[in-house]
Amino acid sequence: MPKCTEGVVDFGRVGRRVVQAAFDGGDIVSDGGVMLLRRIDERIGLTRAAAGVFADGRRAASVRHSMHSLLAQRVYGLCCGWEDVTDHNTLRRDLALQTAVGRAEELASAPTFSRLERSATSAHAAALHGVLLETFIAGRGQAPRELVLDIDATHVPLYGQQEGAHFHFHYDSYCYLPLYVFCGQDMLACVLRPSWRDPASVLSALIKLLARRLRQAWPGVRLVVRADSGFCRPRALRRFDAWGIDYIIGLAKNPTLQWQVAIAEQALAEQYQAMGTKQRLIGEFTYAARSWERERRVIARLEHGPQGPNPRFVVTSLAGDCTELYERLYCARGEAENRIKEAQLDLFGRRASAHRFAANQLRLLLAAFAYTLIIHLRRRALQGTELARACAATIRIKLLKIGAAVVRNTRRVRLLLASSHPLKHVFLSAAHALAP
Repeated sequence: MPKCTEGVVDFGRVGRRVVQAAFDGGDIVSDGGVMLLRRIDERIGLTRAAAGVFADGRRAASVRHSMHSLLAQRVYGLCCGWEDVTDHNTLRRDLALQTAVGRAEELASAPTFSRLERSATSAHAAALHGVLLETFIAGRGQAPRELVLDIDATHVPLYGQQEGAHFHFHYDSYCYLPLYVFCGQDMLACVLRPSWRDPASVLSALIKLLARRLRQAWPGVRLVVRADSGFCRPRALRRFDAWGIDYIIGLAKNPTLQWQVAIAEQALAEQYQAMGTKQRLIGEFTYAARSWERERRVIARLEHGPQGPNPRFVVTSLAGDCTELYERLYCARGEAENRIKEAQLDLFGRRASAHRFAANQLRLLLAAFAYTLIIHLRRRALQGTELARACAATIRIKLLKIGAAVVRNTRRVRLLLASSHPLKHVFLSAAHALAP
């Protein structure tokens, strides 16, 4: 067997040069860009606000890690790609992460975070949702005239004995169905729900809470709810009308709706047969389901192509040209689906592996905080750069994952970033943009 006591590995030669490797480089980290997260977090006060509302039930005499440092460590770790609590058994010794969190000693370990998750309650979730909403309000420079609230749900697959686990036929798995609310790129809410509940079961109550606070901050703002047909419920529509909230929501097909557009669909079929190209038509009519108390405006988008007819229906309280409303307003809801993918996949909002339901809700919210940090970093520091429209995963790889040697003494912490980093000009630009 070879001698491995010195830890030097020989990789042969490149030309006349001998190639060797050894773990003697000192304190080198892979997340040299984490200090940008500290800067943006200080700017918007996200983790500090979260720590302020997170009721801490620990015995004060035994506390070694403040709630602020715990939340900052976990959220920064998610932004840098460390999705599991167990990763922090090693990360706690990372000098760059220690500096970003504001400590000069070892950070919290996995058991500490496990205890934090087990302590989570529904009151914690409500308070942290309030932080998300207040961060959104504080980030708007001027009072907006209109806010479009995108509502959507998605599934979080489960593989253990989690509380509230239920088999969902549509997704063919045991899962949760979290409900997301976005306004543009900003996340306002992420409510974890068991999959046996109707996707619209908490819709009106959630919108009422959001609307109350948004109107308190901006009394003259116009609110518009945008969602797919899974959220079209008579009770929700009645409440939106009563609260003065506009809506544009998908409407599931039924025989009555198809009878309303039968003549137009026949005309499109004939045009397709004659011309051989896909035919499209957008129109409108009034309609009332049996469970509705009055007629409402319905926009119909009809298409006929190689696969046959493809009608879509939307119910709305908005006035204006039907084509403009459908193409410019309703179809834009697809952007919210991209934001959900970013929060769930890039920032690990699907890691619902804790047993307790409340612990999994906390994990979802921590992923939401990580998403919020990345969004504000992109908005405030990356405008005008090649990362101005980059997703969270791209920002992580190109801006946060920078190799660095860390030199720390009693007077200074110096991060010696990789000289060959291809986007160092973007890093410097972002650092200057976030300077105090």
